[in-house]
Amino acid sequence: MATGVGRARVADLTDLNAFLLVARSQGFRQAARETGISSSALSDAVKRLEDELGVRLFNRTTRSVLMTDAGRLLMERTAPAFAEVASALNEVKSSRGRTSGELRLNVPMSAAKLVLPAIVPPFLAAYPDISLEIVTDENFVDIIKSGCDAGIRYDERLEQDMLALPIGPRQQRFALAASPDYLARRGMPQHPQDLLLHDCILGRFSGRAIPPWEFERNGEEVVINPKGNLIVQFGGGTDLGIDAAVAGCGMSYIFEDWLKPHFDRGDLVPVMEDWWLRFPGPFLYYSGRRLVPAPLRAFIDFVRQMNRDAGKGLGAGL
Repeated sequence: MATGVGRARVADLTDLNAFLLVARSQGFRQAARETGISSSALSDAVKRLEDELGVRLFNRTTRSVLMTDAGRLLMERTAPAFAEVASALNEVKSSRGRTSGELRLNVPMSAAKLVLPAIVPPFLAAYPDISLEIVTDENFVDIIKSGCDAGIRYDERLEQDMLALPIGPRQQRFALAASPDYLARRGMPQHPQDLLLHDCILGRFSGRAIPPWEFERNGEEVVINPKGNLIVQFGGGTDLGIDAAVAGCGMSYIFEDWLKPHFDRGDLVPVMEDWWLRFPGPFLYYSGRRLVPAPLRAFIDFVRQMNRDAGKGLGAGL
């Protein structure tokens, strides 16, 4: 009889894991593509769990799969526990010798494009037994609930109870740019307020208001709300906005490093460079309340060593 109970508990955990996979992927088909488990098997597992609990965890339609309130509660309470189990298993595996396991990082597109290319290849070369997954996300998510081990964000976006480690350049700038053709037609602005008379290519985070453009020179700060007939979503739409600026559609105000290749080619021209806003570089952040899994520990140590090699000496956290 005890053996039967043991089998039931294992089945429950398997079904619960299937539920978490579907919840994180926001759909059965996407979860199937990401895990290799058939969507029918995932559906059967979730149905068994719903029958066992006596509640519906997802509202399913032909076009979408949405979590119910009960589903969100179950995910919030169980996802951290599953992450702890995965961390413990990775620790045991790593105790055999070389560090191994899975590492998931939640990062904005800017970090994926401008910060990680200098870090990921040498890290994977140093730790060939670690499987690294980069999840690009412009939303302000809870990294633990989203199933990630750590995230990269800028200073003002750090969550409470998180430890932070500098990663990448320690100071960056927003750069204002336009094409030579646009400037020939519309003229070169001399002050940020002049931009109110120009076409500006705007960006926004999903579900949020369009942020203002901020400038600073010699202690003088200027904040404007520019106008334009093109709005793109930060992350996936950023390159489209830059391409539109290259085509002469208007002014672009985005990370300097994102625009640098265009400055080097001459298809975009720096505008009012003495007004460009400087801001602190990004941070790697992770929970200070849970066990640090071996792959994340290896990544933290690797980033710290890169900071030391670069002469920064800015390590923080554990």
